[in-house]
Amino acid sequence: MPVPDRSNLSPAPPPYQPNAAPAAVRRARSVAVASLLALMVLSLAWELWLAPLRPGGSWLALKALPLCVPLAGFLKNRMYTYRWVSLMVWLYFTEGIVRGWSDRPPSNWLAWAEVALCTVLFTACTAHIRLRLRKPAPLAAAAPATL
Repeated sequence: MPVPDRSNLSPAPPPYQPNAAPAAVRRARSVAVASLLALMVLSLAWELWLAPLRPGGSWLALKALPLCVPLAGFLKNRMYTYRWVSLMVWLYFTEGIVRGWSDRPPSNWLAWAEVALCTVLFTACTAHIRLRLRKPAPLAAAAPATL
């Protein structure tokens, strides 16, 4: 059985290396990680010490637990994690809006801080995704034209 000629096939693209990423991608990743960590700290501090629903803390502090899951994906720079976090963050955004309008100070101030952190996290995730999926301009211009 003859072996097919595979000389005309293009080689597989190299795996993504975060250290070789453009500065904008690295900045977006840093902002996403920082805002995720800040959202985790805010959620815990809010429900345990700063303005808990009940004196001594509340079980609502468990809302910080789902935020721990994407941290590993962010640190490993997995594109899929950025995609689903950009959708999950809207749950926390909605909670912040509701509690920002309905709670009394200082809880409503913390809720507005949660809204701001969610907005920053969403923006950083979407920027990271867009920048990583963008084709590098110099390489595209230098590529030979194929018919």
